[in-house]
Amino acid sequence: MVRRPATAKKALSEANLAALGAERLAALLMETASPALKRRLRLELAAEAGAADLAFELDKRLAALEASKTRVSWRKRPELLAELKSLQTLIVQRLAGLDQGLALDRLVVWFDLYPALTRRVQDPKGELALIFDAASSDLSALASQLGPEVAGPVLGEALATRLSEWAVWVGRGVGALSPELARRLLVDLTAGKAQPTGRLALVVRRLADRAGDLDAWILSLSDADRKKPDTAAEIARRLALDGRPGPARRALEAAFVPSPGGRPRGKTGEPAPQVEAWYAAEIAVLEAEGEGTAADAARWALFERTLAPDALRALLAKLADFEDVVALDRAFAIAATFGDLMKALTFLMDWPAYREAAALILQRRSELRGSVNDLPAWTERLSARHPQAALLLVRARAVALRRLGAGFNDELADLIVEAESLAVGLTDETIPSHAAFLAELR
Repeated sequence: MVRRPATAKKALSEANLAALGAERLAALLMETASPALKRRLRLELAAEAGAADLAFELDKRLAALEASKTRVSWRKRPELLAELKSLQTLIVQRLAGLDQGLALDRLVVWFDLYPALTRRVQDPKGELALIFDAASSDLSALASQLGPEVAGPVLGEALATRLSEWAVWVGRGVGALSPELARRLLVDLTAGKAQPTGRLALVVRRLADRAGDLDAWILSLSDADRKKPDTAAEIARRLALDGRPGPARRALEAAFVPSPGGRPRGKTGEPAPQVEAWYAAEIAVLEAEGEGTAADAARWALFERTLAPDALRALLAKLADFEDVVALDRAFAIAATFGDLMKALTFLMDWPAYREAAALILQRRSELRGSVNDLPAWTERLSARHPQAALLLVRARAVALRRLGAGFNDELADLIVEAESLAVGLTDETIPSHAAFLAELR
């Protein structure tokens, strides 16, 4: 009887290939390797020989790709993209481990392939651009390891001479850039030069953020941008956080938008409403001026207007025990009377304050909007301890689907079953029975 072959030993796996032995595998590779695989094998052998040999082989392949004028069809595109990723990995992982300076130079050449490749590669999905964008963090990390004295001139020259592409890559990778290198690049781009505009202004702004240089960040904004209320308020906020209350106050006042005719708006005589960024900036300016009480009052005003949880957390963090409980009760009371019920519920459910959210649902059930996407998640959280509130949410969702003309589809059928389950043992006589709800729904 012929024995059944051991299929596990025939499976194409790393362990089974290793069992063939190095000599056998080498012979198979020499016999069957494609041109692309042979190029990769030469690079791997060069890496074993040392940094200079690997750099030399990389130079040859990068130069060949740069000189090529052949158009790349959609069939050949995957092979090219795979090779680009392979070259970038060899530079960042293998060559950088041997010589970071050589690696940075080759990585810059690798990035410089992009403009010519876009002219000869059919790339309707934008896969080529994604490869280079994804590599921007590796570029910044490698440059930062070399430091501003070595990497600064390399990146500075690329930005100065090839801004269109390099502004994007440096901007995308700025999170991996060291503050020292970002500062060096800022000096190269702005010292003794005109106010940056266009793409240069964008990359200067990102570098300034990374370097913590507020003046450079402001310089990157055009005069027209600085006059926009949102931008002017952000300038005021940043100046305040930088410990410059005087300029911050002036910037805040410049960002204030008066009502038409310069008169207060509304019967109450209150000032005209401002953009939301202005109120956040006002709080920061008051804190910088040492007006803590006024800053807290501004935080309460902001919370009453928007239910912004960050403003409330900042208030609670400054209060002693028990005082924060009183403040939180005040915040929940504000939410209970907030004009937009669904925004109030979003605040309470996210806080979380499920008891208060359930009470609000029961109190203002007629204002429920079943089209809000968060309703199923809210229902799940409330169903155990607050089934009546969960029931109202389920019913609101079902009614919304019927009004949208959904018909009795699977989702609506599931909601009806869920509503029936939640209605078991219903004690609130103000909530219609399941039968009454179903009749109304049909």
